[in-house]
Amino acid sequence: MGIFSWILLGLIAGILAKYIMPGKDNGGFVITTILGIAGAFTGGWLGSLVGLGTVGEFSFSGLITAVVGALLLLFIYRSCTK
Repeated sequence: MGIFSWILLGLIAGILAKYIMPGKDNGGFVITTILGIAGAFTGGWLGSLVGLGTVGEFSFSGLITAVVGALLLLFIYRSCTK
């Protein structure tokens, strides 16, 4: 999967993470989007390490790991900004 696919997956993951973990963030949509993209990369990389998919393919497990990564980064971000 190319870099643009991961960015698109990150946007989707960021939106889903914000839906799952609602709340007020300092940066709003921009920060959530950046965290979603970073979460997609982080979740995809960690998922490929434990065998939940590969970085080179778009799959449901890749989406799940991207959302989990985005949730983790959103949680860390909120913990650091409070």
